[in-house]
Amino acid sequence: MATKVALRGAADSVYDISNPRCPTQQVLDRIASKWTMLVILALSGPPRRYAQLQREIKGVTKKMLTETLRGLERDGLVLRRVYHTVPVQTEYELTALGKSLAETVGVIRTWAYDNVEIIKRSRDVYDSTRT
Repeated sequence: MATKVALRGAADSVYDISNPRCPTQQVLDRIASKWTMLVILALSGPPRRYAQLQREIKGVTKKMLTETLRGLERDGLVLRRVYHTVPVQTEYELTALGKSLAETVGVIRTWAYDNVEIIKRSRDVYDSTRT
């Protein structure tokens, strides 16, 4: 059964997250990305320069970090500031909307930390019965 949620302030508008044409699926695609979550967590503190983000988010390629930051900026979650210095410096920070997402991402991170050992044991049991 589809989960339908009425749009706030517009009783006649309804989103259906199970409908592939519903814009909420695009939002979920963005925020469910591993790189999005890691960028959001890295930006939870003070603003960061690109190179700082790349150092903090281990394993992210320049291409993936750039694409993720652009998508987050497009969605209004990240603010990008360019300082016309030599060399040019770019700084990123969360918007108010991004900060609200950071709270949720923090909860998910805590859940993962709290449950990773249980999940590892479950995987071991599952894998041992499949070989």
